[in-house]
Amino acid sequence: MSYQVAVADSVFPNLDPAREVLSRVGARLELASEPTSEAILRLARDADAILVTYAKITGDMVRQLTKCRVISRFGIGVDNVDIPEATKKGIVVTKVPDYCIDEVSDHTMALLLAVVRKIPFINAQVHAGTWKMPNVVPIHRLRGSVLGLVGFGRIPQLVVPKAKAFGMKVIAFDPYVARDVFARAGVDGVDFPTLVTTSDYVSIHSPLVPETRNLFNADAFRQMKRTAYLVNTARGPIVDEAALAAALDAGEIAGAALDVMVQEPPPAGSPLFGRDNVIVTPHTSFYSEESLVELQTKAAQEVVAVLTGRPPRNPVNPEVLQSGRGK
Repeated sequence: MSYQVAVADSVFPNLDPAREVLSRVGARLELASEPTSEAILRLARDADAILVTYAKITGDMVRQLTKCRVISRFGIGVDNVDIPEATKKGIVVTKVPDYCIDEVSDHTMALLLAVVRKIPFINAQVHAGTWKMPNVVPIHRLRGSVLGLVGFGRIPQLVVPKAKAFGMKVIAFDPYVARDVFARAGVDGVDFPTLVTTSDYVSIHSPLVPETRNLFNADAFRQMKRTAYLVNTARGPIVDEAALAAALDAGEIAGAALDVMVQEPPPAGSPLFGRDNVIVTPHTSFYSEESLVELQTKAAQEVVAVLTGRPPRNPVNPEVLQSGRGK
């Protein structure tokens, strides 16, 4: 039996790892010419499965799918897929939550160290001909400081030992994690107000859901220490960017390091650009050569599992499988 797999969009140099996995069950893979609903539907309307990275798979698109049994995301979050509509249609949605935990946790620490030690700022000054240590004043010692993690899934749990290696105390907020998970990691579980008022540095790792959209708003920034820094490697809309810019202008926090933004790529006139105390990387925290192969392989394996009647490792809507509609 042969299967048709539509790829909605791709950021990969090639799709060879996914193609190799899918070929084992006779599946043919084809990439949409552009990440628009029209181009995607031309391939996906009668496909058996969809692989997607950042393209939107809307409810209207899902309703037009005639054979699709699984939508597999090349990534951790699934906020670009209409999950309720897919569930109604009996389509399993999967993700790959464990492919880049080393890379993102490393990037988190890299951003934190860079923004706190003011490395991009002073590097630019040196290259421009200025060699003045007083220009970075003040910088505070990491040892003994408090790092607050918003969300406590796989990635922030891996941040913990890396932060502790620098002598930092770690606290975390995640209302969906059991207390013993915090205890095993040697982390204090706290509520959100305690986290923002106590932390010297705050790192965001939560998914984008209605409860977390604009979680970091003007009120949150007013509660943070004036010496605090914010790091975000999760999802851009968790941070109200206008409020962040205003907080930086008012000196309510010391700086920010962002790998994700509300709009990607952001508009040229973003109020966060051109600041010495803001670092922005272009959503690269997930990346390493090894992680890309792992991501493609695991996402394709989820497709193969569903198409061959086996349970996927990471279904987002397992009720479809329980009802038998995903078979």
